[in-house]
Amino acid sequence: MLKIHRSDPQLIVQLRFSGRQTCGRFLRAYREGALRATLQGYLARALALNAVPLQLELRAGAEQLDAVLTDEERCLNCICAQKPDRLRDEELTELEDALRNLTCGSAAGQGGDVQGTPAPSQSLAPSPPEEKPPPPPPGQTFFFQGQPIVNRPLNLQDQQKFARSVGLKWRKVGRSLQRSCRALRDPALDSLAYEYEREGLYEQAFQLLRRFVQAEGRRATLQRLVEALEENELTSLAEDLLGLANPDGGLA
Repeated sequence: MLKIHRSDPQLIVQLRFSGRQTCGRFLRAYREGALRATLQGYLARALALNAVPLQLELRAGAEQLDAVLTDEERCLNCICAQKPDRLRDEELTELEDALRNLTCGSAAGQGGDVQGTPAPSQSLAPSPPEEKPPPPPPGQTFFFQGQPIVNRPLNLQDQQKFARSVGLKWRKVGRSLQRSCRALRDPALDSLAYEYEREGLYEQAFQLLRRFVQAEGRRATLQRLVEALEENELTSLAEDLLGLANPDGGLA
């Protein structure tokens, strides 16, 4: 598994196969309904239901493979042509480590362990209490690299500068901001990554700050963003936002 996206009512799981033989076995299990039956069985036990309706869809990039499953060679070629564009999600690794250490009682080993599985996008540890910072009073300042900076709500120009320069680290900045912003919890970040994947990193980063501003209003301040950037070693981007960088890369 590379990534899990939760986008209600869908759960999107991205997979990478180690070879054509493994991929072929997966395709046959999917085509013959064995995969669906297994998933439905686990879900029924986890949810304590007699049956769970489940709709599956198989894609390789933009190619929808369900209509051509009988042509296994074509499906294999489509899947093998895809190159993963992201590293394995570190949250998925943490989840697997936690599951290995999870004790689920006498049902373990017989399928009952699914009942102890937490939602993929939720943290296993309890969330710390959310602390809402007050809106900045007029003229309030904070210090950046020893210089006093007037704090203010974020504006459109800030969002555009951030989106142009943050690159792949937009999610790390989002995780820093989420500690005081419930709207940026991990499921929301997963949703942004999935919904704007085709548009690219700029749009994903822009929508991150857009959601931050929509949720926090005037509390979505320059100081909070700069602190999140510093935490993720994006000092040069913070300097650009604050207008402290000269064209030659030095401080103004």
